[in-house]
Amino acid sequence: MIDWSLVIFTFVKVVVVFACVMLCVAYLTWIERKVIGHIQIRVGPMYAGWHGLLQPIADGIKLFFKEDIIPRNANKFLFILAPTLSIIPALMTFAVIPFGDYTTFFGLLKNPEPMRIAELNVGILYIFALAGLGSYGVVFGGWSANNKYALMGALRGSAQMISYELALTLSVIGVIMISGSLNLVEIVNAQKNVWNVVYQPVAFIMYLICGIAELNRTPFDMPEAESELVAGFHADYSSMKFAMFFMAEYANMITVASLATTLFLGGWHGPFLPPLVWFMIKVFILIFFFIWVRATYPRVRFDQLMKLGWKVMVPIALANIFVTGLVMMLLN
Repeated sequence: MIDWSLVIFTFVKVVVVFACVMLCVAYLTWIERKVIGHIQIRVGPMYAGWHGLLQPIADGIKLFFKEDIIPRNANKFLFILAPTLSIIPALMTFAVIPFGDYTTFFGLLKNPEPMRIAELNVGILYIFALAGLGSYGVVFGGWSANNKYALMGALRGSAQMISYELALTLSVIGVIMISGSLNLVEIVNAQKNVWNVVYQPVAFIMYLICGIAELNRTPFDMPEAESELVAGFHADYSSMKFAMFFMAEYANMITVASLATTLFLGGWHGPFLPPLVWFMIKVFILIFFFIWVRATYPRVRFDQLMKLGWKVMVPIALANIFVTGLVMMLLN
């Protein structure tokens, strides 16, 4: 028999999480423009609503009604498929991220469950698998347009994502070793007293650097380098297809910050405030850090990017795994 109450409850959770993520994605564009504006002694958006609060809505309406152009010699199927391959994996990752527990709203529950859509015993592997799928959107988008600038951006993006996915994955193995689980809820519960960032500070720093590279954000925005590639892999996109690439980027930024909070910063644990509020505060601080880095550092050269990934990040990640295993063996 199908438990329809469970089906309906899961559907409601999916709708709520999807709506919240899309709202956050829209207003992250406003937050980023305001923060960078103030860092650069400007004011950012001001005219569409109070302090520009309606600017994301105006941008969305503008993009929705703009003409959707497909280049004459493009591979139309892959050209249309590429934005979808970018946005869908970015949204699917939120299925396993635990945001808090239901004691925030239902204090009478004897056995409160974590606030999440689904709980997988291999939640980390699920997220990294979807992150790998997102790179196909960049590759297909750049190749299908039949544009040499877009193709160069796609080649840069594929090389960058493959390189830094390896270091990113290796950076979290120390956390998995300490927690003894791939389940994100169990990893959060293991940090009830001490956050993993205390035990794994090097891994945390590596995760943030590799996360910025995976997001294709400054100073690692090689696939979108407008100064030499005219916006790179999405140069020929317009209307909502163009918007979907940027929605995927900001959704991935929330994912990277949420996963860092879950793995290193104790998840929803914290004193006084409700668990969900603590989780949101930590995620917002990390997102502010990503914006701050974008406003501060210039773009690196591509050879410097690859050298950092293969000759610095990967060896340090392997050394961190070795040291973590050695310390655990000596303590036991």
